[in-house]
Amino acid sequence: EFHSLSWLAKTPEAALKGIRKVVADIVEDMQHTGETVPAPIAGKHYSGKFIIRIPPEIHRKLAIQAAESGVSLNRLASSKLSQ
Repeated sequence: EFHSLSWLAKTPEAALKGIRKVVADIVEDMQHTGETVPAPIAGKHYSGKFIIRIPPEIHRKLAIQAAESGVSLNRLASSKLSQ
């Protein structure tokens, strides 16, 4: 993905057309210089797993909250992250 690209235009349609041209030009340039073109985020596969490190006191607090709610720590964390 290209984080710093933008295109200003008077209409949304013109802006979309402009940014598509900018992306196409950059991709072409990257290919000519041998750079790897980033894969679109939308096309990536996600396993649903990732590791997060938190302070022990927060881990304890969340574990207690999960137990009191009758859910797993993973379920509680997933619920909180989705909010």
